Amino acid sequence: MKMNDKHNRRIYRLWAPVYDRALGAVFLPGRRRAIDVLALQPGEHALLVGVGTGADLPLLPPGIRATGLDLSSEMLDRARARLPLSGKDISLVQANAQSLPFEDQAFDAVLLSLILSVVPDPVACLREARRVLRPGGRMVVFDKFLPKGTQASPGRRLLNLITTRLGTDVTRCLEDIAEGAGCTLVQDEPSILRGSYRVALLR
Repeated sequence: MKMNDKHNRRIYRLWAPVYDRALGAVFLPGRRRAIDVLALQPGEHALLVGVGTGADLPLLPPGIRATGLDLSSEMLDRARARLPLSGKDISLVQANAQSLPFEDQAFDAVLLSLILSVVPDPVACLREARRVLRPGGRMVVFDKFLPKGTQASPGRRLLNLITTRLGTDVTRCLEDIAEGAGCTLVQDEPSILRGSYRVALLR
């Protein structure tokens, strides 16, 4: 099954009430590390693409502005329930990550947590993130990808028939996505679940 926005809206409507209880603790170390690598400074404006239930929001440092964007209204309702957060100016927007409703070079930093494996077109998503990033800004990705230099095995492709129905693709290659979007990997490190997830800094 190929990912599509209609299915994603439906499946994340179902995920919204249980997502944090089911997966919050699993993803927390990767989320923390991704925000550390993003190295946000006071006064900067960050975009969180695929903000979901807003699990990243309490981890953001004080003194910054943040805009969180997601396709799912139900996930955004969960994120909205976390607000306000002291010392942080946070707004939430419902929109498609593959066609961001922002002007060029509008943000100092972009965080893409667990979104490139979800959107139908990850290259378009990353290209849009690059478009709205100011010159010299940073993008950090936290997500699951194929190991470097490998192709999806028959077993992984079979597993993907199940995971895509649950809202995520396990056969994507970060290097291919970055190249297609015109981005350069400047830092790449293994993260949770024995490195099946990675935290990467792109420019």
